[in-house]
Amino acid sequence: MLVPRTERNGGTNIVADRVRVVIAEDSVLLREGLTRLLTDRGHEVVAGVGDAGALIKSVRELADEGALPDVVVADVRMPPTHTDEGVRAAVRLRRDHPGLGVLVLSQYVEEQYATELLAGNSRGVGYLLKDRVAEVREFVDAVVRVAEGGTALDPEVVAQLLGRSRKQDVLAGLTPREREVLGLMAEGRTNSAIARQLVVSDGAVEKHVSNIFLKLGLSPSDGDHRRVLAVLTYLNS
Repeated sequence: MLVPRTERNGGTNIVADRVRVVIAEDSVLLREGLTRLLTDRGHEVVAGVGDAGALIKSVRELADEGALPDVVVADVRMPPTHTDEGVRAAVRLRRDHPGLGVLVLSQYVEEQYATELLAGNSRGVGYLLKDRVAEVREFVDAVVRVAEGGTALDPEVVAQLLGRSRKQDVLAGLTPREREVLGLMAEGRTNSAIARQLVVSDGAVEKHVSNIFLKLGLSPSDGDHRRVLAVLTYLNS
């Protein structure tokens, strides 16, 4: 559960959500850097570990104590083989704890791992390139968004998966602009952010989003999940 926190900004109280995070990164310097980025912005890093086994153990112990974290931030490649231990642990944690958000970091776009992570559970998942950490605000926003059940996908990941999806038929009914809007949705952008990116009105984006839902067969009964289901249809096509 996200914990409300209050901070002061120019004498005004601002209520935000404090996210409880577990960080899994074998580089001590990067792990400590991520911890500092998050704690400086009022979030709580409840554990920092250096390998996949320790990650699973830490989350299990926290869950047993009734203190499951909101989100795990994990490197894709971790000891001992530095191949796929991190993402394997992330997939396992998503299976064992459906309410846990998982944000994985990777040096490169590894399509197979991204697809495997995004399959199944449709909420609280992210895949960012490590270079994105340098953009501090975007990184912290991504952590919070994933903790709240949203998605946070690196534009490079989206671009590669889009290239693959063009070979499939499931999105054939979408116009080029609707594909563009759906791609930005997959990055985790709001309608207003999409409108700014495309230099169009909010109303135009809302119309495109409605058309996307209609063409993908997502009825209003799917509620707020329609946006996530649309993104998953796009990524898994």
